[in-house]
Amino acid sequence: MLQTLAANLGPWSWWIIGIVLLAAELVAPGVFLIWIGAAAIVIGVLSLLLWDAAFWSWQLQFVLFAVLAGAFALAGRRFYGRHETSDQPYLNRRGESLVGRTATLHEPIREGRGRIRLDDTWWPVMGPDLPAGTRVTVVSADGRDLKVEAAA
Repeated sequence: MLQTLAANLGPWSWWIIGIVLLAAELVAPGVFLIWIGAAAIVIGVLSLLLWDAAFWSWQLQFVLFAVLAGAFALAGRRFYGRHETSDQPYLNRRGESLVGRTATLHEPIREGRGRIRLDDTWWPVMGPDLPAGTRVTVVSADGRDLKVEAAA
């Protein structure tokens, strides 16, 4: 079936596959199909140049397409993986955004556990035993638990 499709459409079959994959990336964005579509376009360009060459069989085209698609996907992942930044790095890590803040213990820390209020939220804290009313500094966050020390 694939051999018949390639024979009927010639080198344009790769262009059609590439455009369909690029359009699919627009419909379901994930920055993945774009690399496979780009590989199909490259094979389409090579097919326009080499279509009548004896060595340019459909099997070689598919192998080169698979290799290029994998290479493009890995290169794209490496390129975009490095440059992903957010203007709100602590958006889903609220506890980590509190590191360095100071608060007053609402409940004393007994046996390593207590409670503070920061902004409008009560936070469970861990740290050395301290009486209520002591100023503490958040030094780290572990999920919802904050580790605190007496403020200097």
